[in-house]
Amino acid sequence: MADQADFERDAMEFAPQLYAAALRMTRNPADAEDVVQETFLKAYRSYHTFQAGTNLKAWLYRILTNTYINRYRKSQRRPSEVELGELQDLYLFKRLGDSTGGASPSAEIQALDGIVDTDIKGALEGLPDNFRMPVLLADVDGFSYKEIAEILDIPIGTVMSRLHRGRKALQKKLWNVASERGIL
Repeated sequence: MADQADFERDAMEFAPQLYAAALRMTRNPADAEDVVQETFLKAYRSYHTFQAGTNLKAWLYRILTNTYINRYRKSQRRPSEVELGELQDLYLFKRLGDSTGGASPSAEIQALDGIVDTDIKGALEGLPDNFRMPVLLADVDGFSYKEIAEILDIPIGTVMSRLHRGRKALQKKLWNVASERGIL
């Protein structure tokens, strides 16, 4: 059983990775920050149930994934609400962040922005969530089938099937992009 006093030392090293995963899930920096913050709050409150010596990263990713899914389901039940004042504030905030250097994106995000073409990102984002999540967890975050199964709370066989289908769908989308560009 883990001690909550050790939580910060043990769990906070995964914050950049969790944020990057949340950003890929939500596709929105503010929502990603909210999901990560909620994840750490839930993890801190439940840290006493974590079994020391097991995979903390996978445990945190499972909490992150469940938090994202719950927020997504909740948002689907609500109509979207936006006030004009909030949009103006957001615009001003983004402009200030751009001019003053604001919070910089993680190294992983910077690397992906520099290396990964927008067509590849679009193809990944175009996958249905049930295929996109296993592909991201396996191919971007490097989790094993077992860890993905634990994170998504699905059987390993389902992980393998969804990874196969997701990769095939991604391959087909990228093949079409390559054909359109005259690469093939």
